[in-house]
Amino acid sequence: MIRVSILGATGYSGGELLQLLLSHPGVVIKHVTSRSSVGKAVSDIHPSLVKRSSLKFEKFDPSVVANDSDVIFSCLPATMGLKSTAQLVKQGKKVIDLSADFRFPTAALFQTWYKEKHGAPHLLKSRVYGLPELFRNQIQQSTLVANPGCYATAAILAAAPLIKPLIVDPHSLIVDAKSGVSGAGKKVDFQMTFCEVNESVKPYNVGSHRHQPEIESVLDSVGSSSVKVTFTPHLIPMNRGLLTVLYATLKKAIGIKDLRSLFIKAYEQEPFVRVLPEGVVPQTKHVRHTNYCDIGIFQDDRMRRAIIVAAIDNLGKGAAGQAVQNMNLLFGRSETEGLQV
Repeated sequence: MIRVSILGATGYSGGELLQLLLSHPGVVIKHVTSRSSVGKAVSDIHPSLVKRSSLKFEKFDPSVVANDSDVIFSCLPATMGLKSTAQLVKQGKKVIDLSADFRFPTAALFQTWYKEKHGAPHLLKSRVYGLPELFRNQIQQSTLVANPGCYATAAILAAAPLIKPLIVDPHSLIVDAKSGVSGAGKKVDFQMTFCEVNESVKPYNVGSHRHQPEIESVLDSVGSSSVKVTFTPHLIPMNRGLLTVLYATLKKAIGIKDLRSLFIKAYEQEPFVRVLPEGVVPQTKHVRHTNYCDIGIFQDDRMRRAIIVAAIDNLGKGAAGQAVQNMNLLFGRSETEGLQV
């Protein structure tokens, strides 16, 4: 059995992770920590876990957690878990970090977008970006896995088959994305209240969202040219789900069958990426509560533009589901274990 602990499990991603791990046949949960709910039952914060777990939230003790765990999931907010992660890695523990702390390849890029110095820059060289479809072999050998952001997951999976052979202008990418409210987290925010969100679609962080450089840096690493992305996220009035539409200008005309073949070849062996039949549009309801990414391939011949639609569950493939997929890889288990629908 894999002994796991979770740091900061009171939020939506932490709750989703608990749900998945409690159903995983190869896992035992040893510790669940919190800064604000020490002593409370996990089911007090996540009522869906009543009669499923008797765990209580604890204060983080690095020596206790390290001694009792084979892998630690960090669900702490960005910058809040850097010290904890560094302590655990130093003690030889595997860590899967669901925050943005290790998603960027350099401390300079992190500082540019988070306006503060990175607290553990020495770990950036050894960390692996946790997108199995692109970095499976590296993940299997890793100690520190940076779980990708939700928007970045969908955008990168939509773009990678176009960028690897570089059949598109790498500076032409436009990503239009829409996510349910759970993507904003549990923090109290007037803008996230029902009356503000219901019956409305709202773009936010236009031109300045932190997933933009994450998308660019990963696509830079898989292609042969620097990639630039125009990225606009939107908040939509549903609990969970994320839909991304990627537009990219083709370098030369290509038929839809040839375009589709690139994606089929890239993902036909991937257990959680489904390239849909020609003409079928991905929908968030079809990936809800799963670790799947559904991809639809379209083309605007008039503009010589590829249009790639990707749908995921922002709490599944966009967070906790992908984290469990990464854990399975780290320990040589079946990649789909605990994630079957």
